[in-house]
Amino acid sequence: MVAFAFAAAAALAIKLPALFGIPFGNENDAFYLSNISFFVLPILTGYFAWKRQLGARTVGWLGAAFVVAAVFANGYPFAPGLQNTEALAALHLPIALWLVVGIAYAGARWREVGGRMDFVRFSGELFIYYVLIALGGGVFVGFMSMIFGAIGIDAEPFFESWVLPTGAMGAVVIGAWLVESKQSVIENMAPVLTRLFTPLFAVMLVTFLATLLITGRGIDVEREVLIAFDLLLVVVVGLLLYSVSARDPWALPALSDYAQVVLVVSALLADAVALWAIAARITEFGFSPNRVAALGMNLVLLVNLAWSAVLYIRFLRGDTLFTALERWQTAYLPVYAAWAAFVVVAFPPLFGYS
Repeated sequence: MVAFAFAAAAALAIKLPALFGIPFGNENDAFYLSNISFFVLPILTGYFAWKRQLGARTVGWLGAAFVVAAVFANGYPFAPGLQNTEALAALHLPIALWLVVGIAYAGARWREVGGRMDFVRFSGELFIYYVLIALGGGVFVGFMSMIFGAIGIDAEPFFESWVLPTGAMGAVVIGAWLVESKQSVIENMAPVLTRLFTPLFAVMLVTFLATLLITGRGIDVEREVLIAFDLLLVVVVGLLLYSVSARDPWALPALSDYAQVVLVVSALLADAVALWAIAARITEFGFSPNRVAALGMNLVLLVNLAWSAVLYIRFLRGDTLFTALERWQTAYLPVYAAWAAFVVVAFPPLFGYS
């Protein structure tokens, strides 16, 4: 019931701006994109603060982080319409604030490798549950549209203004509750998905690199391509993170570990190619918010992938323990949040709020 109450609060939070003349819809996309994090992440943090019985001082610091983030998200004098730096800030803000959620989730164990690794597992499991809930929601909406359409009533406006936004926010908290209460179910599913997609992504990246060499073609560095490339590398790092979290650190090297190394090394090479293309684009056309954001994100991922490859190869050779890779991955988590925070805070004034 407590989890349901927090989910209901998140669902209603996204409808609050409508009371002040900012309804959910296309004309207010910039506002909702910039503030989407504040409709659910503070509430999710509050849920974990209640569940972990965090002290008042810790809760105060977590709340202050959201207040500061809200000031930067809404305080800059952006021109009307969704500007490049505004969109970049909106995309990076949830990454920075997810670290705040992690501190609430881990509680007193945040400074421990095990506590941060538990948060990595939670993040992956929450993503799986959220996708499953979203798929179920899609079926629900399809049937709702069909049965109301049968009597001549168009349910699409109700779906767009109520079901979609409130369901999307509430499902985050419900998914978090499911992860907490249904550990035995998801723990069987998540490692299977990781082992399934790791070799698939490894084969895809190796094929891509081979095609790149054979054809001699360069990467198109238009904005959509940069975003897609960054998302691909994020997925690779996510697969690596989650496979590390799901693996027994004391088990001997297995075939799946070699697949991980192939994935990491191929992603590292693909990242280097993307960096070269971005640098060439910047040299030719100058700096822009999207190019610099892509360059920075790729550099952040490059450092992670490079040292992960070194540690993984050393583990396969028997030169180090698998726990060294665990420590590296969990210690690197704040770097993602720091870069995302830098984009949110520094990019708008640096690029003239354009």
